[in-house]
Parts: sequence; C-alpha cells; structure tokens
Amino acid sequence: MKRRTVIKTLGMAIPSFWLSKAIARSKIHANAPIAKIDFKPDWKSLEQYVVPEWFRDAKFGIWAHWGPQCQPERGDWYARGMYQEGSDQYNYHVQKYGHPSTFGFKDVINEWQAEKWDPEMLLDLYKRAGAQYFVALANHHDNLDLYDSSHQPWNSTKVGPKKDLIAGWAKAAKKRGLRFGVSVHAAHAWTWYETAQRADKKGPLKDIPYDGKITKSDGKNKWWSGLDPQDLYAQNHPLSENSGDDGMIHRQWHWGNGVNVPTKKYCNNFYDRTVELIDKYEPDLVYFDDTALPLWPIDDAGLRIAAHYYNISQQKHNGKLEAVINGKILDDQQRKCMVWDIEKGQSNQIEKEPWQTCTCIGAWHYDRRIYENKNYKSSKTVIHMLADVVSKNGNLLLSVPLRGDGSIDSEAIETVEGIASWMSINSESIIGTRPWNLFGEGPAMDNPAPLTAQGFNEGKNKPFTAEDVRFTTKGNVLYAIVMGWPQTGNVLIKSVKKDNYRANEVQLLGEKNKVRFKQTVDGLELIFPEDIDKQRPAYVFKIT
Repeated sequence: MKRRTVIKTLGMAIPSFWLSKAIARSKIHANAPIAKIDFKPDWKSLEQYVVPEWFRDAKFGIWAHWGPQCQPERGDWYARGMYQEGSDQYNYHVQKYGHPSTFGFKDVINEWQAEKWDPEMLLDLYKRAGAQYFVALANHHDNLDLYDSSHQPWNSTKVGPKKDLIAGWAKAAKKRGLRFGVSVHAAHAWTWYETAQRADKKGPLKDIPYDGKITKSDGKNKWWSGLDPQDLYAQNHPLSENSGDDGMIHRQWHWGNGVNVPTKKYCNNFYDRTVELIDKYEPDLVYFDDTALPLWPIDDAGLRIAAHYYNISQQKHNGKLEAVINGKILDDQQRKCMVWDIEKGQSNQIEKEPWQTCTCIGAWHYDRRIYENKNYKSSKTVIHMLADVVSKNGNLLLSVPLRGDGSIDSEAIETVEGIASWMSINSESIIGTRPWNLFGEGPAMDNPAPLTAQGFNEGKNKPFTAEDVRFTTKGNVLYAIVMGWPQTGNVLIKSVKKDNYRANEVQLLGEKNKVRFKQTVDGLELIFPEDIDKQRPAYVFKIT
C-alpha cells in the first residue's frame, strides 16, 4: 500500500488528502450555492462528476438479478448456452423444452409468468438485512426489457409476466426509503445471441437452423404473431470473426478483435430504451455491464446516456448531482467519471475514490442445483466480504437469487437472515463510515490475489480468521472488526499503537459492559468477555 502523509485530529490518524478534500467541500457547501454542471457527452466533461454522499454512506446494496433466464433454473447466460450444442444448458433445454429450432429463448420468455413475485415481502427482507439501496435487473443480454418500453416491443408488459417489473420494484424500494437502482446489460445482445444463428453439427436434426434468424413473417398462427423476433435476437447480421469459438465473446467484449459492429440503428435504439428507463423510473443508480460505458468506443450512445442522466439528476435535485453510474474495467480518466465496479472481486488497497464490488450468493441467474446442494455463500462469508470492501472505501452490491416464479428459496433466506442478524447489532460499523489510514491487518493480507479483467479474484485469498481485523471510522470513533473468535480469548491489534491512536474507551457492539483493554507500543490488546456467543461471524470493537 502506498505511504501517505497523515494528519492527527480528534485522536485519530486521517490521510491528509481526504482531510483537505473534505475541508474544500465543506467550504463550498458553506459559502457558495451549488453550481450546476452542464455535462457534455465526452469523457473530459464527465470528469467533473463527484460521487454523491448517499452512495458513500450506503455501503451495502442488494440486487435482484432476476429475469426470464431464471425460468429454466439452470444458471447464468442460459439464453446463450441453450444454443451451444452439447453444453449442459443445451442438453437440459432439449430434454425439458425441445430442440432450439422449434423452442427458442423467445418461447422460454412465454413460459415465464413470475406468478409468485412479491416485491413488498422481498424489500422488507432486504431492508431488514441492512441494505441501503436496491438494484433491479432492467434487461439482460437476452434483450428483454423488464419495464413498459415504447422502444422495445419485447418487454415484460407485453410478453411473459405481462407486468411492469421495474415499476413494482421501484415502488417497493422507495416506499421503504431505499435508494433504487437498475442494471442494464442489453448493449451486447448483438453478439451475445450469435449462438442462436447456429445449427446442430451432428444428430437427427443436423444442419437445421436454430431460431435466431426467424422474422415477423414466421409468426403466423404462433403465440408471438405480430412480434418480430429480430427485435429480440438482433441476429439479422453476419457473424463476428471466430463466432463458433464460445470463448471469443470475452475477447470481443470491448467491441474489437473481429467483432461484427452493430448498426447505428441498433445503437440509437439502445440509447432510446435506456433514456426512457431513466426518465420514467427515476433510478438513483444505473449499473452498466460494460467496459466503461455501453457501446464505447464504437458509438457514443453510452456517453450521451451518462451526460443526460447526470444533467436530469441535477434538474430534479436543485443543482445537486445525486446519480450514480457503475462501469467496469475503467482507466484512470473513466474512474473520475463514474463509480468503478469490480465483479466478484475486491481491491487490495484503500481506493481514493468510492468503488463497488458486485457478487452473488449463488449464480447470477437462478440455478436450482446450487440450492439443492446447499452451496450458497454463507452469511459469514458475506459479512467478511462486506467488512473488507468497506474498509477499502468500497460498497458491496449483493445479488440474492430468485426462482423463475419470483419466489426466494429457503437457503437464500437463511443467508439473508444471517446478514440481518449481524447487521442489527453491528451496522453502525458499516453504514456511514469511512476508511481509516489502514484498511486492516492479519494473514489474509499476505500475497493478495490480483484482479483479472473486471475482477474475479474472489475467494482466491487466504480465508479470514480471528487474526484478521478490518478498520472503519466515523467521527472520533474507530471500529475494529475482528473476523472470528480468538482461541486465547483476547486479540492484539498491532496497528492501534499508543503512539498513533490513544484509546480511551472500548465497547464490543451488542454488549453493555465496556471491554477491558491494554494499550502499549505493541498495539491494543482487547480482552473478550467470557459469556458471549463464540460463533458470531465477526466481532466489532468500538474504540473511542
């Protein structure tokens, strides 16, 4: 970790660049009206973005990464995998629904009714778990809009559930005082669905094309009569280079390496759909599953969306910018323009700007096998991840899988309720906090796994033990989050030495009596009370 100049104030060591930034902001807020910024659709203009305080304070969000690909209950990227001959999802699809030449993903959408979806019950659960914001899937790479979209005929009000899902989610979240976000993934449908142009290479249906290139004229006397499947599949174009290689899409995600470039009409339609989503449902956060912004650098649609979103946020909030955009794989300039999101991974240092980890307790799209095998992340795993992320100036956005019918299974409830139990006692060490001058100490810091691509270093570091501590701060309080029960009944926090932080009082959150402690030049030794639960996921010491 880089060395920083440190200023001591209120008995605590605070990095000077954070202090100077806070002082500068406080002067602006105290002495001048809010200056509205006219954002333009270019990176230089977007650099003026400042992350809103609500996001910095929130720290924990829950995500419903839920759509028609959850209906088969066979895991992530189903609408692509079902067209990959011989794959697990292809074999499952043929057995359950029939061959993809006659029963394509459009027909899976028709099966999806979301009949047990209860956003009120789910948002009660998520709020109880301590979530400060909630994010709902607005569309995925499968290209179905889950809202009343006037620019995409294939939307959830006209097919499938025949419901405006985003409206339902937004109403339930805002009713409970949660910030509301949407995730947008549809920019990549153009290449992602290319598997639907294929045909079997062997077997009795060899060379019979899947349904990826059918058109409106093929819908006579079908349930989808009047709809054009190309508005969904977007496959009336040549294949990208090496499209038959299932891994090629990852190398072409940045719209390079021989990708078939989308038409201007496709890009403009994505822009229209996304701006309508923003204007109609007024989300506080928009998560883009893209490198930087959607369709960049082949088109400026993403830049235009970002500028529009920031400008209307200011209009709604009397000049104050309250909007958040999440983007992945950002360069230094782009990280000034939006909030960096790391998928299934964590930074290994305190980041200067707020950032976010997104992860899931199971698969992104519901996979019944994970439930049946009891393989969800435990509440303990999530709590450790949350503490680690927050100690490094980040937020955690946690996806909780829902079944195709909209219900939540018992194993997922157990994980969420475990988080709720811990947060009911310890949330003050998470919500509204800021990093200390060190994020933590302990063996889990040894040889940290580097980030690869947009993240994916999750679970590659040493597991947390009682020797691992993470720090957060609030005012003149330092929180030390100890990741387990020490066998000796006490813990030495080496970073809180007598010469850099004077501890006057220590309390273990959830316990009435003050904690006995001893502070020396070697650190702060805390004596755990003997009569407390030794199975807590983590113990939070409030040091004043």
